[in-house]
Amino acid sequence: MAARIDPSWWTSGKWEGRPIREFLEQRDVAAVFRFLHARGVSYGTIAALVGVSANRAAEIAKGTRQVTAYEVLERIALGLGIPRAAMGLGREKDLAAGTGGSLATRHEMASDQPASLQAEEEAAARAVPALARLRAELDEALSSSSVSPRHLELVEESASEHMRIYPSAPPSVMLSRLATECSEIQVLSRRRQPAAVQARLSGAAALLATMCADALMRLGDAGEARLWYRTAIHAADDSADTRLRVLVRAQAAMLPYYFGDPQQTVAMADTALAITTAASPSGALAAAGRARAFARLGAAEQARAAIEQAHRMFDQAGDDDSDAAFRFPAKRLMFYLSGAMTWLGDTKEAYRVQDEALRLYGPAPTVPIDPALIMLDRALCLVHDLRFADAAAAAREAIANLPDLQRTEIILTKAVQVISAIPRHAHTREVTELTEYVRSCRERSRTLAAGTAALET
Repeated sequence: MAARIDPSWWTSGKWEGRPIREFLEQRDVAAVFRFLHARGVSYGTIAALVGVSANRAAEIAKGTRQVTAYEVLERIALGLGIPRAAMGLGREKDLAAGTGGSLATRHEMASDQPASLQAEEEAAARAVPALARLRAELDEALSSSSVSPRHLELVEESASEHMRIYPSAPPSVMLSRLATECSEIQVLSRRRQPAAVQARLSGAAALLATMCADALMRLGDAGEARLWYRTAIHAADDSADTRLRVLVRAQAAMLPYYFGDPQQTVAMADTALAITTAASPSGALAAAGRARAFARLGAAEQARAAIEQAHRMFDQAGDDDSDAAFRFPAKRLMFYLSGAMTWLGDTKEAYRVQDEALRLYGPAPTVPIDPALIMLDRALCLVHDLRFADAAAAAREAIANLPDLQRTEIILTKAVQVISAIPRHAHTREVTELTEYVRSCRERSRTLAAGTAALET
């Protein structure tokens, strides 16, 4: 139950050792709000009583926003039950006064007029002050809504920094960092912003939400990842940035490839490509993801056509070699084509693509997950070539080369695909060891997740 405001507080209460009436006389609304909050009245309750948002009430209490408009001061006095005279706002009976005298006087003068006309005049008398208050509040909203240019730059710089470190950081660690940034943009976006400012805020939100979705996907939380991808698409569309709209959809298409129906990957990639107005790295990413999904579905002809499209788009747009999130350099193209060739059963070409990709990532990759997934593609190729023991050994090595916090569900699920692809009669010692190793990694992952949750509580 919300705390009630005791009318006696305004006459006998004290704040910071001084009578509260002194703060009322000075129209120190910040002190008044803090006074109430200290007595158990939430900022949400205060906000509801005076007709502002909870965030605005908190900002007023902190002194970051000033209240000077007479109409707003009147509303605060009325909502909080403060005697108007205590804030120098005049007597209650003066409230209805207008250019023609008091409302009572005007009523007497109009007593011989039809009742309907009197009602209209009285409604008009009430509407004028209300309209004045509305105008004052609108002015306040327009003047106090903008994010400073420097603040906006800091938001975008922070998003860029997260994109730089995201590929090399454990997803569980990144999620807590990204949540803080998303929270700030949420607060800023709840206020009215000029269209150009809101577009930039939405662009930053789209990138942060996509990283959240990707991290959740890597951890195996497909349901929550799907919702974050939906948020990312919404934010990208709100930004009106065509390249970003393509990028977010191309990234979202990965989820059903790893944890769902690859046919959905094809559909989402088609949507991304339909938005594409010119060749771009994100368009090449969508085409490569589409090729890999077609191959997994067994649609060989369509997969090879999509591979050609990905090569063509990459040659036209390209991307500089970078390990930052959402970039699509040559090594990532090779990574996607590794999956496509593997599922097509073209192991000779797959081995060649995998060797080239691993060479580009280097012996000590800063993005550990991509080389691990490439090695698991190789393990599937070895299964196709009936080299079952070598396949199990390669899969185990791919997992073991990762740090503990990077041995996430996306890796372990693909290792299970390798195990499932090996016929039961061919389960050698290496296959048994891989099965046990995947089980122990999952247990270890749950233990680490529980430890992280305990630390955050």
